[in-house]
Amino acid sequence: MNKLKLGIPKGSLQDATIQLFARAGFNIYASMRSYFPAIDDPEIECMLIRAQEMARYVADGVLDAGLTGQDWIAEHLAGAAPGRGDPPSPRLRRTSTGAIVPLADLVYAKQSFGKVRWVLAVPEDSHYQKPQDLEGATIATELVRATQAYFARLGVTVNVEFSWGATEVKPPMLADAIVEVTETGSSLRANRLRIIDTVLESNTQLIANAKALTDEWTKTKLANLALLLKAAIEAQGRVGIMLNVRADDLQAVLGLLPALQRPTISPLSDSDWVAVNTIIEERTVRDLIPRLKAARAQGIVEYPLNKIVL
Repeated sequence: MNKLKLGIPKGSLQDATIQLFARAGFNIYASMRSYFPAIDDPEIECMLIRAQEMARYVADGVLDAGLTGQDWIAEHLAGAAPGRGDPPSPRLRRTSTGAIVPLADLVYAKQSFGKVRWVLAVPEDSHYQKPQDLEGATIATELVRATQAYFARLGVTVNVEFSWGATEVKPPMLADAIVEVTETGSSLRANRLRIIDTVLESNTQLIANAKALTDEWTKTKLANLALLLKAAIEAQGRVGIMLNVRADDLQAVLGLLPALQRPTISPLSDSDWVAVNTIIEERTVRDLIPRLKAARAQGIVEYPLNKIVL
């Protein structure tokens, strides 16, 4: 039997990734004692790999595909192509060992379904106002190579030091500034740090080894996986609404309904009535349902969505 070797990010993205796969229809069972979680698809073999290392193992062909952030792809590529400030081709990213191909943008993070930012931050009371002010300064970060590439593009000479963690506490005694990942900025504010620039934005990507994609079975399997994962992302935060309404009141109801394109309207056995089915943002439901009822809609049903295939 053919097997797809798939890397699942271990660490902060692990739980969110497993939840995303569940909504896509794949149940992954991870154990604290094993780096090889079980999955209810006999054609997939999972391995837990830190997101920081995923691009390297996919490029090397150890894994056929994996999920990791654009930040760690950029870090890997900066190390594979030292001295290059220009971004690689978005469709084929060559490294010293092989090429990785991005298959799907999956916009989710540890705490939310959105992008994260790697930001350049300095102490609140420092005199630094822009990146150019940091000429000759020391920058602490986990994202060393991408940070070096960022300052190289700006023509600013700095000393970039690797940080093993707790990066926010290092300025001003251990570093002049930091490059750190943030979703909300709350941790930076709590440590009295001020953002002066965004180094890069990142979201999770499904990437594949270019050579693995030359196999037709692997290519099809990954295309189907990407389709289902993207469909699960699209469904996040959305629900379905169906209701019945008299034909005479239909336009008033339709005027209240946003939709991906337009609502589906179906005739009922009673020709005076129609059924309406649509998809809306979940956060709007609590305001919308009373308005629909006031517009004389009946039999209003809200239902959850796992996937939306566009």
